[in-house]
Amino acid sequence: MQSRRRRGTLASIAAELGVSRTTVSNAYNRPDQLSEKLREHILETAERLGYPGPDPMARGLRMRRVGAIGVLFTEHLPFAFEDPASVDFLAGLAEELGEMGDSMLVIPASSEEGGDVDLNLIRQAVVDGFVVYSVADNDPFLAAVRARGLPTVVCDQPADAVALPFVGIDDREAIKPAVRHLTELGHRKVGILSVRLSRTPNSGYVTEKRLAEAHHQVQKNRVEGALEALAEAGIQQVDVPIIERHLNDRENNRDAARQLLTDNPDLTAVVCTTDTQAIAVLEYAKENGIRVPEDLSITGFDGIERALFHKLTTVIQPNRQKGIAVGRALAEELEAAREDSGRAPRVLLETEFVVGSTTAAPSAPSAG
Repeated sequence: MQSRRRRGTLASIAAELGVSRTTVSNAYNRPDQLSEKLREHILETAERLGYPGPDPMARGLRMRRVGAIGVLFTEHLPFAFEDPASVDFLAGLAEELGEMGDSMLVIPASSEEGGDVDLNLIRQAVVDGFVVYSVADNDPFLAAVRARGLPTVVCDQPADAVALPFVGIDDREAIKPAVRHLTELGHRKVGILSVRLSRTPNSGYVTEKRLAEAHHQVQKNRVEGALEALAEAGIQQVDVPIIERHLNDRENNRDAARQLLTDNPDLTAVVCTTDTQAIAVLEYAKENGIRVPEDLSITGFDGIERALFHKLTTVIQPNRQKGIAVGRALAEELEAAREDSGRAPRVLLETEFVVGSTTAAPSAPSAG
């Protein structure tokens, strides 16, 4: 009976080529140490002999790197690849991590208070560092990330996480040009649609207390920024209906549009804290004979491709550039970790307000 052919090893490849085992190892781990011709020869021989290459875990232990970054994403995993703003961010991050030679481990975590919380997803993740993408400041997964003590960069929120580098935008100020645009057009009956403000679900009206105690800082800052801009025009918070939905998907956003416009038929404008909400308002208006912008003006936030296609008046934030900036910040943290520098830089990216075709002066003066 013919014996099974033994798989090649580092030593057998070195012996066949007449080089040292270090030279063979360098073909995988330090290719810059070899000529391209020699490296190709080694890799071809390894493939012929059935050598799979060094064990990545063992290599990681030697180099103190495993070549993977954990991305804490507190949404259901499908949302990460359905929400356009998230897709753009992850694409930018993946691009930068690819330049670093690292892979990306997306870790979905429960966004709902009282939901399933498996902190082992964080505790047992074999990664070199973490990216915390837009989580509530009281999220238990954030605490678990901190407890790991690995290089970590926060994106979007929480912006005030102590001693953690941050990449994001100034959400409170970024939304104000859109709201001022509406008030300058003459709108005085304005409603607001928001995505979840806290981990405790609420699909309905937002009270002053809920807004003040909100833990999702991005949405809190956008809503409060909108209210501040409305106050500049003499419109008080008590006169502004605010509707919240826990999930930022088409079904929930359309239902939020229905509730806001049915309960408040005198509204002449709706400020949305995401473009996906604004598109849902557009769809609802079209289906119910509400003309945009003649009867209703709509503004969004994010600058996703679909919003620009619809010529939505919106605030464009650089989602892809945000991902790239996070990757670069993390690379710096991984390097700085060796020096234990204690640095926590902050990167604020610029936004752009664009006027589309979904805003115009109200067709009749609103009662002041």
